[in-house]
Amino acid sequence: MYDPQELEKLRQKITQWEQKTLHPTLERNPERQERFATTSSEPIERLYTPLDVTGDGYAEKLGMPGEYPYTRGVHATMHRGRLWTMRMFAGFGAAEETNRRFKYLLDQGQTGLSIAFDLPTLMGLDSDDPEALGEFGKCGVAVCSLKDMEVLTAGLPLDRVSTSMTINSPAAIIWAMYIAAAEKQGARHDQLRGTIQNDILKEYIAQKEYIFPPEPSMRLVTDTIEFGASDLPQWNTISISGYHIREAGSTAAQELAFTLSDGMEYARWAIARGLDVDAFAPRLSFFFNAHNDFFEEIAKYRAARRIWAREIRETFGAKDPRSWLMRFHTQTAGASLTAQQPENNIVRVAIQALAAVLGGTQSLHTNSMDEALALPSEHAATIALRTQQIIAEESGVTNTIDPLGGSFFVEAQTDRIEAQAYHYFRRIAELGGVLPAIEKGFFQGEIADAAYRYQREIDLDERKIVGINANAEDKPLTIPLLEMDPQGYQHQVNRLTKLRAERDNGRVGQTLDRLRIACQGTENTMPHILEAVRAYATLGEIVRVMKEVFGAYQEPTWI
Repeated sequence: MYDPQELEKLRQKITQWEQKTLHPTLERNPERQERFATTSSEPIERLYTPLDVTGDGYAEKLGMPGEYPYTRGVHATMHRGRLWTMRMFAGFGAAEETNRRFKYLLDQGQTGLSIAFDLPTLMGLDSDDPEALGEFGKCGVAVCSLKDMEVLTAGLPLDRVSTSMTINSPAAIIWAMYIAAAEKQGARHDQLRGTIQNDILKEYIAQKEYIFPPEPSMRLVTDTIEFGASDLPQWNTISISGYHIREAGSTAAQELAFTLSDGMEYARWAIARGLDVDAFAPRLSFFFNAHNDFFEEIAKYRAARRIWAREIRETFGAKDPRSWLMRFHTQTAGASLTAQQPENNIVRVAIQALAAVLGGTQSLHTNSMDEALALPSEHAATIALRTQQIIAEESGVTNTIDPLGGSFFVEAQTDRIEAQAYHYFRRIAELGGVLPAIEKGFFQGEIADAAYRYQREIDLDERKIVGINANAEDKPLTIPLLEMDPQGYQHQVNRLTKLRAERDNGRVGQTLDRLRIACQGTENTMPHILEAVRAYATLGEIVRVMKEVFGAYQEPTWI
């Protein structure tokens, strides 16, 4: 990429600069601190030059936008041609409340829906289950049946809007409810666009919202991939998520390596099912965190595209260029938000969102300033959406493609994160693969160590967090917080009671029996889940049938 003679001249120039300019300056004015590092505690050098990015030629490492290896972006025009989808994550209380929030956000210029579900829904429980007591609607919307999904999506054009659903263990069931609700609106399967997160591996690794053991859980994920490939060609049947891995405390390189390892494991299972890689790979999508370290995050996204393109093409033999594209959604870092001085979070989110855009994201959610205190208020959510709109319309960063490409610092960081990811790939392979590594606690241990190191740096004042251990204040909270309908839980229980009384319970029992038989065998479960959902079987009823066959997972204890 650079002439060897020119590089040697550069080495000499750097030596002269250090002797004549740098060292005298440091003697007069020492640097602010002894050690400079990224959010991931990776050291940052004082200066980056072409000497830090030598190796493969430009075409091999960067290429052109829209061409392999996609380091500079998956589309030829990137955000000059089409802005990212502004997809604000929303969900709280009963379906009626969240439906109103969706309509408000669409009126404010949001361009895609993103549904957050409450903890009982994420764990496959109906709202009136004793185990769900006290958790209704607190971290998302409660959806127990097709009836709830009909209320949630009422008045929303499901044949035209793209919808993302953050649901994992019961993803196949909730997806079936969405499909059935769209059918009732008159939408065809081939018109439906969106994503179910459906990434069960990261649940075992980081978020811990699993229900079934790994093997049957992977079967259900593969069922959705197979069903989507044949019946819903515009749907992303899995969003392979590093977000929650990062929220649990991982470094940027761990987030990337563990996410891509999971993605490759899903590909292996789909191929073992008999699917051609090019039949499903174009509909795989990814979901990354945008943390505070501006340049490290941008480098992470660029390395992600390059690694995925190489592995899916060379390791898995994908021939369709659409299979090589890593398309990803980004959400700003919830773990970085502070309850102290919550208005500061507006600035944090803006920096994180800008990194996601400069890193080439296809879709973006910006967190609200109040999320360390409560679910987002309408006011805070509007500011978060306006942050994206200002970046899009006023910052100028969308005027050219990959504007930081070629930066010696950014390219060196991209290479560093890529090398660290491959180091982790080798360690995971030595442990026998993703599932054995989960059972041995490898991922969990690596994340715990990184999280401890980060918090230790804050506790020792080696890392400054404004409002926490720097520029702290003792002032009362002044921002308004969301208040949910106090009668929402009772409305939800009443709807469930009425549903069970009025539906055809004989039909429900028959569909559940057929689902049980399908789970005991090897056929795809999705058609049977759909039939149970259409009969208004509840989420809890369907999950109980699956538990009878698959069992429930208990995480091992490691010493």
